Amino acid sequence: MSEWDIKKLHILRTLREQGTVTATAEVLMMTPSAVSQQLSNLARQLGVTLLEAHGRRVRLTDAAHLVLRHAEAVFAQLERADAELAGYLQGEAGEVRVGAFSTAVPALVVPAVQQLRRSHPALEVRVREAEAAEAYELLSAGAVDLALSLAAHAPSARDPKFALLPLLTDPLDVALPAGHPLAAEPGLRLADLAHEPWIFGGSGPWSEITTAACEAAGFVPEQAHSAAGWTAILAMVEAGMGVALVPRMAAAERRAGVVTRILSADQPRRHVVAAVRRGAEEGPAVARVLAALREVADARAA
Repeated sequence: MSEWDIKKLHILRTLREQGTVTATAEVLMMTPSAVSQQLSNLARQLGVTLLEAHGRRVRLTDAAHLVLRHAEAVFAQLERADAELAGYLQGEAGEVRVGAFSTAVPALVVPAVQQLRRSHPALEVRVREAEAAEAYELLSAGAVDLALSLAAHAPSARDPKFALLPLLTDPLDVALPAGHPLAAEPGLRLADLAHEPWIFGGSGPWSEITTAACEAAGFVPEQAHSAAGWTAILAMVEAGMGVALVPRMAAAERRAGVVTRILSADQPRRHVVAAVRRGAEEGPAVARVLAALREVADARAA
């Protein structure tokens, strides 16, 4: 029987995700030579070729993909084993590390942590702000136990590494300067703002969300200014420099000189999901954090 080494299989899986030995070494905090050596040892143990040269890089062989297909079931079962062992503590104590995007931290994570401090004071939640792509890298590498992101930027539901759990549908409102002619317009639609200057990020999820929402309403937004943080975006709106879409979860960032309008029939929405490594959702500590997040999300929706 071949010798299956969990640590080396994890390195192989990380190489598949990162694409290069150098990037794999950085994620796993190893040297590239150590990564290569571990994978060579694994190939000898299994008796198959796992990597082949592809220009100046390497790529996984069909045998490597076959090995990883079976390894995913092993990783999931190990997560379940960890969850079952943690069950001895009944989820009353322990540590859960949460990675979440910026607006989810004050809107969902902080209220959930406050709730858990009252109900389960021995359960410690550590929070790390991370955008969608980084959150899943952290989750895959074991640096966080739970990640909050947007469904549009989550891995496929068929990805064997993760379990995705819907949390909240977050409407997008439009922010206009207080003196804007359309600030009090009844039945305001996104299409009414087709000729306005827009403020949104130059790249990343929020740029894509704004562009997609406007295109669904029948126009391509003219990007007058670029900013990623809500403080900067709303300051420019307040100054009359343009309009912007704002998630309702970012309500804490509202400013006196900005009017936020709920759009009429064509109101766009974004969907917030929680993700864990598949099998880990059965762990009582993670389950308690998920339950607290769901309770906060349900309260917001109501």
